[in-house]
Amino acid sequence: MATEKYIEYRADYKYQLASDYRILTNIVPKTAIQTEFIHLDKSGDLLVKSGYAWDGPSGPVVDTEENMRGSLVHDALYQLMRNGWLNARVHRKAADQLFKDICIEDGVSNFRASAYYKALRKFGKPAASPQNKKVITRAPKT
Repeated sequence: MATEKYIEYRADYKYQLASDYRILTNIVPKTAIQTEFIHLDKSGDLLVKSGYAWDGPSGPVVDTEENMRGSLVHDALYQLMRNGWLNARVHRKAADQLFKDICIEDGVSNFRASAYYKALRKFGKPAASPQNKKVITRAPKT
């Protein structure tokens, strides 16, 4: 068997899911979506598979136990938008609201969760845009 001369990877990830995670959302695609790590069915049932990598909360938000689950779900949904599986114009606001709701459920104060939500609404659009799809990097570059 020949040795590969390079690797390909995506950067900017900090966390990797150790077991599957499932949540019922109000985000309902027209057809079921199945990627390697994310499944979203037509009833809004979201399954994020073990091994999924994400970067936790973005911006000035400090990663805590109280916002980690929300960031996982939000990042998975935004990834579906970036990759063209979900329409951001239709689903981004609901994904942002879901992040807020999960954070509150997990112990983030309503005041802080509302601030997170407002920041997502104001600054989150590029993260859901297909123009910001994660780049595959090759190492070494030659």
